[in-house]
Amino acid sequence: MSDSPLVSTAWLREHLNDANLRIVDIRGHVRPANEPTPHYFNHRADYDQSHIPGAVFVDWVDEITDPDDPRHAQIAKPERYTSVMRRSGVGPETFVVAYDDAQGMFAARLWWSLNYYGHTRVAVLDGGWQKWLAEGGLTSTDVPQITPSNFEARPNAALRRTGDEVLAKMNSATLVDVRTLEEFEGKASRAARKGHIPGAVNLPRTSLVTVDGTMLPKEALLQRFAEAGVDDSTPEVITYCNGGVSASYGLLALRVAGLEASIYDGSWKDWGNDEGKPVE
Repeated sequence: MSDSPLVSTAWLREHLNDANLRIVDIRGHVRPANEPTPHYFNHRADYDQSHIPGAVFVDWVDEITDPDDPRHAQIAKPERYTSVMRRSGVGPETFVVAYDDAQGMFAARLWWSLNYYGHTRVAVLDGGWQKWLAEGGLTSTDVPQITPSNFEARPNAALRRTGDEVLAKMNSATLVDVRTLEEFEGKASRAARKGHIPGAVNLPRTSLVTVDGTMLPKEALLQRFAEAGVDDSTPEVITYCNGGVSASYGLLALRVAGLEASIYDGSWKDWGNDEGKPVE
């Protein structure tokens, strides 16, 4: 098990056959906010064609989201999440490594959601599928036979914030908006209203990633966060995006930098569609 929320491709190559390892392929993509819907897609077909040996596929669009919530991408309720993890063979002693083809965005969502539901033995494959392929990593078309696990989702409220909680904390917490600058400035939106939460700072998720799709080194991350007014003296940090997915990568980066935060899971889809919430 790695002590970091990230593991390298070299680490995974070395540990590929570990008994308690579960690799999760959670590839997919999101269309820009100014393009027609649908915006969200899984890459199950790509998994069927080729994946890291032993990996199981989890659909970020439907499986780990709440189908009853109009703000699509909200984390699945405990019963639904438990069912997906049991089917995936994730048990209490399982070390999960998640990867995607989107610079870690969806893998980070799985990392956050597992942490939120009490399973901290999880990391993101830094550089993801593209780095694995570029380095000649092994691939397979075999779908592993999984023995269902006894996973039990137990929410950790400290990692998730609601819109009302964010409203109450606007003057005390630092809100980090990891959407694009265009969305932050109100030139595009996935909600009825445009703009951002008053007082929020913009730190686009893409600014936390290097050219090869890996996360910036710790010192560079600390500099980026410091420029946004976030350091180890900041009382509370809350990340948000449109639906909590990119915000999960922001939280992952904060954790790599040694900083703590929570996620506004409803994010802009919740705030921007609520006329009772202020907008800048």
